[in-house]
Amino acid sequence: MSHNESDARFTAQSAARWRSFLQTETGSAALLLAMVAAALLWANIDVRSYTSAWETHFVIGFDAFHLSITLHEWINAGLMSLFFFVIGLEARREFDMGALRDRRWVLLSTIAGLGSMIVPALIFVALNAGHGTVHGWGVAMSSDTAFALGILAVFGRRLPASLRAFILSISVVDDLVALVVIAVFYSDSIHLPALLVAVGALLSILLLRMLKVRGAVYCAVLSVVAWISLHEAGVDPVVTGLAVGALVVAYPAPREDLERASRLFRLFREQPTPKLQRSAFQGLSAAISPNERLEQRFLPWVSYLIVPLFALANAGIELSGEKLADAFTSPITLGILCGFAGGKLVGVTGSMAAAQILSGGRLKPNVGWGSVTASGAITGAAFTVSLLIAALAFEGKDLERARIGILATLIGAFSLSWAVTGFIQLLPATRQARALLGNSEQLTDLAVVVDAHDDHIRGPQKASVTVVEYGDFACPYCGQAEQVVRELLGAETDLRYVWRHLPLTDVHPNAQLAAEAAEAAAQQGRFWEMHDLLLNRQDALGGEDLLRYAQELGLDVERFRRALEQHVSARRVAEDVDSADLSGVSGTPTFFINGRRHHGAYDIASLTRAVQLARQQVLVERGGSRQ
Repeated sequence: MSHNESDARFTAQSAARWRSFLQTETGSAALLLAMVAAALLWANIDVRSYTSAWETHFVIGFDAFHLSITLHEWINAGLMSLFFFVIGLEARREFDMGALRDRRWVLLSTIAGLGSMIVPALIFVALNAGHGTVHGWGVAMSSDTAFALGILAVFGRRLPASLRAFILSISVVDDLVALVVIAVFYSDSIHLPALLVAVGALLSILLLRMLKVRGAVYCAVLSVVAWISLHEAGVDPVVTGLAVGALVVAYPAPREDLERASRLFRLFREQPTPKLQRSAFQGLSAAISPNERLEQRFLPWVSYLIVPLFALANAGIELSGEKLADAFTSPITLGILCGFAGGKLVGVTGSMAAAQILSGGRLKPNVGWGSVTASGAITGAAFTVSLLIAALAFEGKDLERARIGILATLIGAFSLSWAVTGFIQLLPATRQARALLGNSEQLTDLAVVVDAHDDHIRGPQKASVTVVEYGDFACPYCGQAEQVVRELLGAETDLRYVWRHLPLTDVHPNAQLAAEAAEAAAQQGRFWEMHDLLLNRQDALGGEDLLRYAQELGLDVERFRRALEQHVSARRVAEDVDSADLSGVSGTPTFFINGRRHHGAYDIASLTRAVQLARQQVLVERGGSRQ
């Protein structure tokens, strides 16, 4: 390889790693921190230019019908509505498809969210009692979702994956209550007719969703009407985004819709006309829930433009030894920092402990108390909503003190999270598992349990962890996953693996026959040998190829041929397909680990981590059953 080729490859690999980093929550949080640093640098070089840049007025409209507000207000009230819209989308997806399907967990998250706001606000009030600054208690309430998820990404390997849904739930409760606080306590006098128009627009969106009327344009227009009406009513309009996002349903892609999309695409492939192109595009879009489509569309803009721009517009503070000394002796700064650093942790753990005690144990976290404590530490990061409220509650030096306190919470939350997760890592293995995972009953996503008599199983029958894969012998992704599964089985002795058929006949014409061939081999006691052969030779799965494989494996070829010609195993394959439908599986490969659906990558590191967490959960449950 030449020196230039080596440099080009290194550059391409570096660019790929950089893109991968930016696409993670750690990357977006790092970008946010960079914008905070840029704002501080700009303000400390020339505070006048920093202030005047954001005070520029922008006007939209004409004659009597126009909005004239500053660039700072357009960012805080306009663009940030899209931020809250994405938060609402993700919360709704967790509610429809994720951990929040357990409605007890929704109730607990709400209780924890309220506790995590009330305690910090009380700490702020206690430290500011007797001062004219006590009215700024709202600044010390709401966690920042972006920074919280960024901190979670940093320490994520130490914590269970389900903690993300919990932290997200707390953040949504935080944001919703904080927006209500803004509307009630930090807005100007409310203009009732405009408020009624906003409520009517939001109810119209809800009605369209209930009637399943497809039309993003209608919802977009009604959302703009609601935003303008709230602004004219004297209520901060960012609540519009969260409300609209929470109304957009999420659901797994139905197999019927995917098959219809495949048919439309084949028609376009055969006759590539503009009309068929539109039909194919609409079919592909309709197969994915509107929630996922919208989040995919807006999340990059929110993560890499809107929130960083918000940070640049709001984090600029003049810093000097004198100002810092003044801030950290001020009840405003101390109230915010103490409220978030200690109040969030006490509020989350205390409210959940109280809920469990008062409910007689019926309401308890689906993770361990160590994870609950870690979530309290992680949610101690303030930024977005706190800066919004600070701008409404304070001005002048008091606003500077509040901003310094808000920025200090980022360091406090990271340090406290590091300390809590580090302490958990020092515990013995059994106690660590209990601290992280708890012993509550877990949701099961796999509709049809594994049956040792009917299912095809590799590994010990009494293994503590079971991995079920729904696969298609013609699917190239299943072929890639097979290498990972083999490596996993080679490294794990306490693991059983189950293959279930899901032939995607609309895209892989030979998939059904290949599945029946594997079952025909199973009738002669050679399922796994045929399974491995089919996945290794995915480019040759025709009838003659299958007969050749049967001969290669030493099967009774005539019996094998009759089984294929008479479709003897079609019903057996159909049973697996039916079980996939019941479990909401529409694509391959799809993995379930101890009954829980595995979301995300299926590389060896991701699957190994998921298997280890499942084994820890089993150890905790067995330990609890003996006590």
